[in-house]
Amino acid sequence: MGRRFSLDLLLLVLPIVAANEEISAIHQDYWGDFWLFRFLVNAAGYASIVVPGFLLIQYFKKQNYLETGRGICFPVIKSCVFGNEAKSGHQDDVLLAARNENAETSTAHQVFKLLFCATGLQISYLTWGVLQERVMTRTYGATESDPGEKFKDSQFLVFMNRILACTVAGLYCALIKQPRHSAPMYKYSFASLSNILSSWCQYEALKYISFPTQVLAKASKVIPVMLMGKLVSRKSYEYWEYLTAALISVGVSMFLLSSTPEKHLSTVTTFSGVILLGGYIVFDSFTSNWQDALFTYKMSSVQMMFGVNVFSCLFTVGSLLEQGALLESLRFMARHSEFAAHAVLLSVCSAFGQLFIFYTINQFGAAVFTIIMTLRQAFAILLSCLIYGHAVTVVGGLGVAVVFIALFLRVYARSRMKKRAKKPPVGESTVQKV
Repeated sequence: MGRRFSLDLLLLVLPIVAANEEISAIHQDYWGDFWLFRFLVNAAGYASIVVPGFLLIQYFKKQNYLETGRGICFPVIKSCVFGNEAKSGHQDDVLLAARNENAETSTAHQVFKLLFCATGLQISYLTWGVLQERVMTRTYGATESDPGEKFKDSQFLVFMNRILACTVAGLYCALIKQPRHSAPMYKYSFASLSNILSSWCQYEALKYISFPTQVLAKASKVIPVMLMGKLVSRKSYEYWEYLTAALISVGVSMFLLSSTPEKHLSTVTTFSGVILLGGYIVFDSFTSNWQDALFTYKMSSVQMMFGVNVFSCLFTVGSLLEQGALLESLRFMARHSEFAAHAVLLSVCSAFGQLFIFYTINQFGAAVFTIIMTLRQAFAILLSCLIYGHAVTVVGGLGVAVVFIALFLRVYARSRMKKRAKKPPVGESTVQKV
């Protein structure tokens, strides 16, 4: 009788225990996949590196280590904490001699270099954009009996991109003579942290919104960049800059309001995508303004690339190791050779794309570079629609056109303002001749 009762009780309890374990696993999977939870976990990982680093910097400054320090570690600590506080002009001063030499080359040679730069940028970033959408929105290893699995850890992709970019920039600095570095190394960490977070938000957003929507939102980041410039650098802007910013806002609104919602799972996912896009734009705006402030020190663009990516590698690998996600991502790569190829190619495109950016700005200036990248964004939307079947309505297409017309007007107005600034005031040339 007692054994019979025990057996019945066991049969009654086992389904309840199994159900509880299943519910617990569902909750664990939900929180593990929830973007806000992953963002907070990543931020905690970065804080575990930033906080001790901040305390060490404060300690060395309070101890007046620059004057009292000794030993083998002194040059490293001096470079990381103090640097050479004497500032110089903008990065254009560093690259002025090279640009003056290139100004005397033949027109045919300049055209060839422009085509080379445009082709390199288009190939690098169009391939990068297509692969980015493939990695974050499609499954790997799918068969008739197995639906396959998606790669979920955006931070690992950020780490892959940064480790290769750091290697390429380091080799470039080692092989080609650079200006003497003067900035304290720790100052790169601010741009690095915001750059990591902006890249993470960019990858995560693709889980909730379409790639064309993301590209158009990236094109409209000129508005928050202006706001961040006023906050960080106290910059002032011309009337045409506000006008083009307003046109961009109108174009983006037309595109977003006319987008077909059938591919979005719910209003919640759409809202999550908007929040992540907002995070990307805010972090990216801070990155560009902080890097612009760092260029007041004497450095080249490749030195900036190396300094930022060194800290990016440190932050991402530290956070991945703390979460145990590095090994899991490597196992995913081992299971799916196609994903491994995509991740490596994604990193190659990102690293060499950055080199093409620096070379183009050096040779032709920021205005020409902006035109090339604006065309790239338009091509990226077209490619994504053709490859992945995103639908764009007539109103949405008009919105895209308004955005890119505003961007071209912005580039044109900026170039005219620069030419006008170079011309001497009326009567000045006559006085000089006399």
